[in-house]
Amino acid sequence: MLHFIGDVQGCDDALARLLDTIGFSPSRDRIVLLGDLINRGPQSLAVLRRLRGYGDAAVCLLGNHDLHLLAVAQGVRTLHKGDTVQDILAAPDRDAWLDWLRQRRMAVLEAGWLCVHAGVVPQWDTAQTLALAAEVEAVLQGPALADFLPQMYGSAPARWHDALHGAERLRCVINTLTRIRFVDADGTLDFKTKDGAATPPPGLLPWFELPGRRSAGQPIAFGHWSTLGLRLEPTLLALDTGCVWGGALSAVRVDGGRRELVQVPCTAAQAPG
Repeated sequence: MLHFIGDVQGCDDALARLLDTIGFSPSRDRIVLLGDLINRGPQSLAVLRRLRGYGDAAVCLLGNHDLHLLAVAQGVRTLHKGDTVQDILAAPDRDAWLDWLRQRRMAVLEAGWLCVHAGVVPQWDTAQTLALAAEVEAVLQGPALADFLPQMYGSAPARWHDALHGAERLRCVINTLTRIRFVDADGTLDFKTKDGAATPPPGLLPWFELPGRRSAGQPIAFGHWSTLGLRLEPTLLALDTGCVWGGALSAVRVDGGRRELVQVPCTAAQAPG
């Protein structure tokens, strides 16, 4: 069986119950976690232990919270109020956990589905998304990580151009894959609005509703956008159902022509803020 799973964010108890509910066996099944594995929930290190223990049966994407931990560990960022990654940072084998995390993927294609944490800009098709994700992965996994992390943050450039290069290129790719929600008519990212899609600000649309996007028709699964809510559409799966905010942790089975939703409530909810 193949399941996609939404944002866990350090809620290991919920993840364990979800995997029990779907009958997951790492010797037989495969799961794809859509980023934000850690932070805000109470058991970030336990989540990493569990997922690393599953080996290749667990494909783990990086989200903005996971990248935040790498930046904090390098001294590039400070902990935010509400961060719950201190158990990882204080672990005697923290370097091993950080190294495992930086080896994770930014985007994958599984069973015909393009899997990302947040979404894609309208200028990208599937092949370009995977190629650009691989560029970021190479930097995260390579010797230039410490040099790049101070340049990772910022909201410019907010619009993709193929001519972008260097840190600006990588930053735009990361912002797209881990932060995108709304875009304007030419694909410029809006970084302010975090509400759901029902009443978008004037001139903005959810990235997946922009007419003419090159990824139209490509099935895409993503997380990140808890206020969007669950979306189960023929070519769109939105699976961040706000586990850490008192919602549920969601999994969808996608193999064998089946579409089966499984959800478990989260008991480790944190107040938003």
